[in-house]
Amino acid sequence: MILAGAQRAGKPGYPWLVFLHGFSGDCREWQTVGESLTDYPRLYLDLPGHGGSAGISVSGFSNVSDLLASTLLSYNILNYWLVGYSLGGRIAMFHACQQPAGLSGIVVEGGHPGLQNADAREVRLASDRRWATRFRTEPLAEVFADWYQQPVFASLTNAQRGELIALRSRNDGANLAAMLEATSLAVQPDLRSALSAYNAPFYYLYGERDEKFAAIAAELNAERHVIPHAGHNAHRENPGAVAASLAQILRLRIKDTL
Repeated sequence: MILAGAQRAGKPGYPWLVFLHGFSGDCREWQTVGESLTDYPRLYLDLPGHGGSAGISVSGFSNVSDLLASTLLSYNILNYWLVGYSLGGRIAMFHACQQPAGLSGIVVEGGHPGLQNADAREVRLASDRRWATRFRTEPLAEVFADWYQQPVFASLTNAQRGELIALRSRNDGANLAAMLEATSLAVQPDLRSALSAYNAPFYYLYGERDEKFAAIAAELNAERHVIPHAGHNAHRENPGAVAASLAQILRLRIKDTL
């Protein structure tokens, strides 16, 4: 079994960019940014429970990481960077900590490395279970209207919030609920120690108005890029700046290998 996705050709010798979207997104989420990086072959994946992978269910992060490895092998992708947002960023970090062959570096936007105490895990687990129940039983437009009122999305304008509610409501609620539970932050390992030992390039992007993830970024052994005029969903709110950061990162890292 492999994940669905969309691929784009690039120049020979350039590493692949493999893009992982956030919760309730799909393979289109990163394409505005990715299509400015035409030298690089790109693969935009649908995570389990989303888009063309909606029918794929997983048991946890190890299962997702194995699926990602199988998918990359099926495309014969042997030299790649992972670029992930939020849930996709958490998956990228977990996958990197497995030290997979061929992974040249990771770029994470607004991804959480993991909760550090049992009380926080219990609180998050209860919260995610409540959301999962709502995704299974209520109209998605109503659930997402409340979802995007969470503090992490406070920088969104009413128009941006309405656009996201309409877009995300095209999903299947039961599939989203299953993925939310399988990849809850409550069940994710705390990756800080493993990330400190990760010996490949690690970059962390966050919006200048995203105070929560600015603080998280400061805890990590990663080079930080602040995206101006953006909150938590920086690549959607300011795609040009995120694309410029990616281009700079890649230019510095691969110029001597081509």
